[in-house]
Amino acid sequence: MRRDVFNAITDPTRRDILMYLTKEKQNINALAEKFEMTRQGVSLHVKYLQECGVITIEKIGRERYCNLQAQKLAEIANWLEQFKELWEGRFKQLDNLLNNIKGKQEDE
Repeated sequence: MRRDVFNAITDPTRRDILMYLTKEKQNINALAEKFEMTRQGVSLHVKYLQECGVITIEKIGRERYCNLQAQKLAEIANWLEQFKELWEGRFKQLDNLLNNIKGKQEDE
């Protein structure tokens, strides 16, 4: 099954793992301590994130460290940009409407 960056962020646990990795690379045991699930459960999420390409695993001695590949997440930001323009336009229309309503109330 092909996984992409959008698959990576669909699960709250995976999003939390990504947030932890924004600060520093961490080994799987350190990540597992942050969640109320088994180490194996966290390992499955880590594997999923690796398959999505948003983290890499670096083996140092006996430990496996997770590294965030933040540039991969830029795909999400690029895709969302089109919606930002849409919502900014809608908010501008709402501001205009509210200003018109406010102006009419002041005239009364």
